[in-house]
Amino acid sequence: MTMQWLETPAQPIDQTILAAALARQGQLTKPPGSLGCLEQIAVRLAAMQGTQQPSLERVHITVFAADHGIAEEGVSAFPQAVTGQMIANFAHGGAAISVLARNLGASLEVVDVGSKADSAALPGVIVSKAGEGTANFRRQPAMSKEQLASALQAGRGAVARALQGNAQLFIGGEMGIANTSAATAVACALLGKSASEIAGPGTGLDANGVSRKAQIIDAALALHGSALTSPLEILRHVGGFEIAALAGAYIASAQAGLPALVDGFIASSAALLALRIRPDTADWLFFGHASAEPGYVHLMQALNARPLINLDLRLGEGSGAAVALPILRLAAALHGQMATFAEAGVAGKNGG
Repeated sequence: MTMQWLETPAQPIDQTILAAALARQGQLTKPPGSLGCLEQIAVRLAAMQGTQQPSLERVHITVFAADHGIAEEGVSAFPQAVTGQMIANFAHGGAAISVLARNLGASLEVVDVGSKADSAALPGVIVSKAGEGTANFRRQPAMSKEQLASALQAGRGAVARALQGNAQLFIGGEMGIANTSAATAVACALLGKSASEIAGPGTGLDANGVSRKAQIIDAALALHGSALTSPLEILRHVGGFEIAALAGAYIASAQAGLPALVDGFIASSAALLALRIRPDTADWLFFGHASAEPGYVHLMQALNARPLINLDLRLGEGSGAAVALPILRLAAALHGQMATFAEAGVAGKNGG
């Protein structure tokens, strides 16, 4: 399986529409800038969609699930079997993202991109396994080149299905016991930081557990150090199948001109990977929420990004992005539905 598709550039943002959207914001019945970040969001959405009536009614959510060999090192507060159990919970509508998707009117699919579970019979689960969990990256590379290509392609496939459903926004989520360890290792390698600066509690480790987790990740980074020569090699050596799928999805979304709303720490590590592979992906990403994981702030600095909300969330699944979705929807509605000064017969700002 080839990764050549990664070389395709992102769709360009419509600069004419962008300028017109900025002008429209200046004509709406409000003091300029008074809606703050909502104005910036609206202008970007208008340019992305090529219209002064942007809309986000059709939203596609994909949760990518996979297991991690690094779980053998005891880096999670939960057993690895929880990954497969949560895939079933997604399928039966009992997970947080399931509830959020229903209440937001968003379509939800689950892609098993590499769990150890047999999920083929579960409703709404797409089986696209790159493997039965990654290898333990404390001992060896997490995945082969073929597995990496397969996982990236799984993300691309999810975007293709979103486009088939005429989605106006893509949200990617993840599930996989020990995946904060993989995301931390990826972030450390991309940012040149130690695990003690990035590692957090994940599923609920105490201070001693976080310290031990950081030591294990630092040892793994030392093991692979000379091989971590590119974003793709970082992903292959210390990443996860669902992290690769998310990175592939963000790149594919940008290539298709489909806005994507990024979730928390793990999804943002995938977003940074996507930008290091294809920098023009940045134009098509929004960031949903400020993860409570301590490494998140470092990712936002590297991405030059600002999350929409901060509610101390750290669940994953795409849940924080889903909670932030109404903000994007309201920004779009304000842009398209507010009256201009001329339309309302309201006097505009004086020159003095």
